[in-house]
Amino acid sequence: MSLGTAIESRGQSDSENLMAGQGIQRREVLRILGTAAAAAQFPGFSKWGFACGHIGNAALQIKPATYSPQFFTTAEYPMVERLADIIIPNDGTPGAKEAGVAEFIDFMVANDRETQYAFRMGLGWLNAHSEQTKGKRFVELTREQQNSLLEPLGFKDKARAGEETGQRFFRMMREYTVTGFYTSEIGYKALDNPALKFYSESPECPHKGDPEHQHLLPQS
Repeated sequence: MSLGTAIESRGQSDSENLMAGQGIQRREVLRILGTAAAAAQFPGFSKWGFACGHIGNAALQIKPATYSPQFFTTAEYPMVERLADIIIPNDGTPGAKEAGVAEFIDFMVANDRETQYAFRMGLGWLNAHSEQTKGKRFVELTREQQNSLLEPLGFKDKARAGEETGQRFFRMMREYTVTGFYTSEIGYKALDNPALKFYSESPECPHKGDPEHQHLLPQS
């Protein structure tokens, strides 16, 4: 099993993974979702957009061509992008890269001091581990080499003693990646769960004509 297929087929199982399968606590998900909603007001995202963002918000209508990391360094941010892409790759449908998940993670970490040390230490550990075992920095490895390096961190049956720091970091990275993907516009639409999709019409919604509501047929 590859790291990409560790995130099962994109359907109801994915929403279950988000809440339980990846080990993330429900209250932690709610906390992250709250921050994700706040992130919708940030005008600097070039790709990531909150799934429940409204077209009436001017900050969401015009996006910059590129994203400027708020926390990660120029060496760290490409690692975050690559890790997110490995965790949820493009398998014929848009993945973490297309959804701008690295932007979401950077924004989240920039606004949460409690996670900053853990992410910085984890990325540093991964680079050192990569250089020690593969002779190159993580982003310089081939995709196959990166997968082989990450599998002992991501799967219990392949875990190795002495790599606990990397295992904790990769678990955290996976949780943030899954959350960032499924709170994004792209990831939300990928969920094959009618209960989680937008209504095309809502009697309580004052802006029924917005594109946000147009990807489902009207309720019968």
